Amino acid sequence: VQLVESGGGLVQPGGSLRLSCAASGFTFSSYVMMWYRQAPGKERELVARITSAGGTTNYADSVKGRFTISRDNAKNTVYLRMNSLKPEDTAVYYCNANSRFYGQDYWGKGTLVTVSS
Repeated sequence: VQLVESGGGLVQPGGSLRLSCAASGFTFSSYVMMWYRQAPGKERELVARITSAGGTTNYADSVKGRFTISRDNAKNTVYLRMNSLKPEDTAVYYCNANSRFYGQDYWGKGTLVTVSS
């Protein structure tokens, strides 16, 4: 099982990034996918969630209206489009796959997003 995040980097305030998470080794289309983030000195927090078929999405209040989660089950990939980035969005962003049916929970190793001028 692998979850590999990509797309992080350094961006100026107000800028945009798109994170990707490529999944392999499990039935991607059966899993709820989530993006978490962890800023230095803070606990990991849930940023966005998307159901297995992509019909329902949920967001943390801090990113609502700026971030969009989506998935392509044909490509086994989940995305996080981040617009209007703020310095407080600086964190390591992690991809998570969860299935209550299979009783499994998988994590990627994270990608660093730094928002700074």
